[in-house]
Amino acid sequence: MKNSMLLTVCASVATFATVAIGEVAPSEVMYTETGAVEGSLTGVAGDAANGAMVFQNRKKGNCLACHANSDMLDQLFHGEIGPSLDGAGSRWSEAELRGLLTNAKNTFDGTMMPAFYVDSGYTRVLPKFEGKSNLSAQEVEDVLAYIQTLTE
Repeated sequence: MKNSMLLTVCASVATFATVAIGEVAPSEVMYTETGAVEGSLTGVAGDAANGAMVFQNRKKGNCLACHANSDMLDQLFHGEIGPSLDGAGSRWSEAELRGLLTNAKNTFDGTMMPAFYVDSGYTRVLPKFEGKSNLSAQEVEDVLAYIQTLTE
């Protein structure tokens, strides 16, 4: 009993360490000249279903505030500031989409799109958000997986 509990604890610590070591911190993200991010931020495949939830969550991704998306017609108030995301999975590569999600300003100078995976270099309205990115690395990968399903 004692040994199995110790093994469970060790396995949990090992799993956490692997995930923590494998995650790219916001300040460590490497962008190409065009703003693309070639490698996964986590080393774990994105979950498109969770990505859809983050995409429509008004306190997380809030993507619908600026983008229309025919896949979510049941959601109210699609924005018109950004381009429609219908077909976005066909228009951009995985690396380009990851770059746009982490920091679109590296691709489109002057864009209004928020940088979802940066934790410094901007002003946060509330002190409790200072030094934190809008999305976690895994949430970026999840939203990426969802957007890749939008192929028209």
